[in-house]
Amino acid sequence: MSEAPKTDHAYDGIEEYDNPLPGWWKWLFIASIVFSPFYWVYYHNGAKGRSIEDQYGVALAENTRLQFAEIGDLKLDGPTIAKFMAKDSWVKVGESVFRANCVSCHGREGEGKVGPNLTDEAYKNVAVLADIGKVINNGAGNGAMPKWSNRLHINEIVLVSAYVATLRGQNVEGGRPAEGREIPPWPEPAVEEEPAGEEEPAADEEAKS
Repeated sequence: MSEAPKTDHAYDGIEEYDNPLPGWWKWLFIASIVFSPFYWVYYHNGAKGRSIEDQYGVALAENTRLQFAEIGDLKLDGPTIAKFMAKDSWVKVGESVFRANCVSCHGREGEGKVGPNLTDEAYKNVAVLADIGKVINNGAGNGAMPKWSNRLHINEIVLVSAYVATLRGQNVEGGRPAEGREIPPWPEPAVEEEPAGEEEPAADEEAKS
């Protein structure tokens, strides 16, 4: 049996055989090229709801609905925001709301862009913890900060307020200069007894990342 042909490539004395790719591999590659335009048209240029992004949005909305069914409609006040600041799983829900709606003005880490830095100790429109929720709910600065009451569920506003409150004092590097005035520290959440599992999100947090 004759030896397989070799290529002209040689590296440190290592020679390379000139073995062709298997036929099935070539046909699979060609088929994937032929298939790709149909895939793009169906999922990215077809009816609304087909894209991966749309499907993710539907799944996220359903996941959020299941989570909120566990806690009911929350009250937008300081004690409620403080309560959920202490619950890491719910703070992550608030973070997902922030990442979906707030990064264009406040930066991915809250460092500030058009909007103020949320990671320092100075505040323009906030004097107490409850004011964070009021600003998000009603807006501020003559529309510079839009109101979100017509776009977010009340629970989303409470939870994103809790997340924003946790950013205080992180002083993210490269953040926007401090604006406003320093205010007293946030209050500690009230100690409460809860049945096991009552205040935890129902679905996997990976659905929101």
